[in-house]
Amino acid sequence: MSNSLRTAMLIAVSAGASCLLIACRQTTPVAAEVPTVPTATVGAANLANELVLTAEFTPYQDVDVMAKVAGYVKSIPVDIGDRVRTGDLLATLEVPELQNDMARATAGVAAAQANIITASAAVTRAQASENIAHLSFQRIRDVSLKQAGLVPKQEVDVAESHDLEAAAQVASAQSALQSAQELRVQADSERLRTVTMLQYATIRAPFSGVITKRYANTGSMIQAGIASQTQSMPVVRLAENSLLRLVLPVPVSAVADIHNGNTVEVNVTTLNKTFPGKITRSAGSLQTSTRTMATEIDVPNPDGTLVPGMYAEVHLHLATHPNVLSVPVDAVEGLGTTVQHVYVAKAGKLHLVEVTVGLQTATRVEILSGLNSGDQVVVGRHTGLADGEQVKAQPAAYEANGSHS
Repeated sequence: MSNSLRTAMLIAVSAGASCLLIACRQTTPVAAEVPTVPTATVGAANLANELVLTAEFTPYQDVDVMAKVAGYVKSIPVDIGDRVRTGDLLATLEVPELQNDMARATAGVAAAQANIITASAAVTRAQASENIAHLSFQRIRDVSLKQAGLVPKQEVDVAESHDLEAAAQVASAQSALQSAQELRVQADSERLRTVTMLQYATIRAPFSGVITKRYANTGSMIQAGIASQTQSMPVVRLAENSLLRLVLPVPVSAVADIHNGNTVEVNVTTLNKTFPGKITRSAGSLQTSTRTMATEIDVPNPDGTLVPGMYAEVHLHLATHPNVLSVPVDAVEGLGTTVQHVYVAKAGKLHLVEVTVGLQTATRVEILSGLNSGDQVVVGRHTGLADGEQVKAQPAAYEANGSHS
């Protein structure tokens, strides 16, 4: 046998053996590996839906105190940081024009009173003259009636005209008296206006608070803060810090759970303290740009621990469901849609179960129907799982540690 023939036979035998080995491998069955899935136990828990929002403290009231009248600052006894009460003196203005107006108004009142006295005397004289003229006319008329022709008719007519003239003088004097009295009222009103304007020269605190800024000093010229004069300079800035506000942008999903009077927890991280607060008012409508509703929280600050400008975390307790059946959030498929499912691991098999959910928190969700206490549900990713699939259940890490959070 030649060498080439022997080589060809060896190649053929080797190829046949390889094909036989491959065929044997392909026909040998391989056992399928059962996947392991993490599970959690369905159980009772106390669920609370809490919304945490961040806001900045602002004073309950914060205003620039303006002057009603223009003048020079005569004295200003307050400065930044001073605490004042309602009605306390903030500044006194020197207004010479008002002093002159006051003197003129006082003189006007005195003149009006003098005019009343003069008019009253004129009325008295006119009434006296009217009485004499009337008596004279009556006597002459009586004589002429009793003894005809004794008194000329012309004298009777003259007496009657004097009587009518005297009555007219009385009416005129009374009208002058009324005019003088009205001028007195006008003079009193002008004086009262001047007194009021002089009172504005003394600037007082409109409410209790803290002076946060002082704009003027002694001798500063202060313009009257009226109309829309933007050049008017305030005297001081006053803030009420004993009660602070927090304005929260509550999302539309939580608007239905916001009620005036509800208490909240206000956590100030810079102070590492928690303060009580209360929902006091809300806008009642949503801002179209952000789909949020402005809601105000009042936080008492009697000792001044809190300072406007500090940031705070507000914990809004929207709902509380104690001792309800629940599962971890990642156990439910389709949250927020019309149909929700969970995979229940039972006797080594998966069962796809439709559930009805209730209150949802950051970690757990309430189960209203579909599950029983003690059921084992698959948590985490559900990709690749199928109903009826053989699986090996293994408690999730937090289940093994005994945690339901």
